[in-house]
Amino acid sequence: MYFLIILAMIVSGLIQWRLRSKFAKYAQVGLQSNLSGRQIAELMLQDHGITDVRVISTPGKLSDHYNPTDKTVNLSEAVYEERSAAAAAVAAHECGHAVQHATAYSALQFRSAMVPVLSSVSKYMTWILLAGIFMLQTTAIPLWIGIALFSLTTLFSFVTLPVEFDASRRALAWIDRRGIVTQQEHAMAKDALWWAAMTYVVAALASLATLLYYVSIAMGGRDRR
Repeated sequence: MYFLIILAMIVSGLIQWRLRSKFAKYAQVGLQSNLSGRQIAELMLQDHGITDVRVISTPGKLSDHYNPTDKTVNLSEAVYEERSAAAAAVAAHECGHAVQHATAYSALQFRSAMVPVLSSVSKYMTWILLAGIFMLQTTAIPLWIGIALFSLTTLFSFVTLPVEFDASRRALAWIDRRGIVTQQEHAMAKDALWWAAMTYVVAALASLATLLYYVSIAMGGRDRR
């Protein structure tokens, strides 16, 4: 089980490297439509009748995200200004989340509802797991409590998958329908978003492997008593 966790970490690193290389490559491909990431985001929001969401620039690379709390599409500085296939993919994807929010997409609602719970859980989960491991020869209860808490983070990772895939689906359909990209640029945008989605897939599988690892420790401790 420990081997699976190490393997997931290695695969995650490789996918992150591949993702960055893909975005760097596609960032060099200028859009024939000559629209910036900001313009694309604003146009997608407008086309979906969303008027209460702002598009803003945020520091960092690949730091793009949609914030449902203050209703902002946060685009990294490069994506905000760039007029490339990569920028089109990211801007439309983040607006895909805004569309999900506006249409009450169930998976996003469930994921958002989990956020405050996980914020509280994360403060104590690691310490409870460590305490549970140290106390395993005496009692397995603290470890099982830690496992129950960790299972929430694993669930969150898997709930994130349909949210991300759906946002990409909406994004690709819209940029194609709106004529934002050519056929070649669409293929680049799709490839970039696929690699981005794979980071979430690996994260979910790594979380599951870690959860099963803790379960195996708890079961092993029970068998030794």
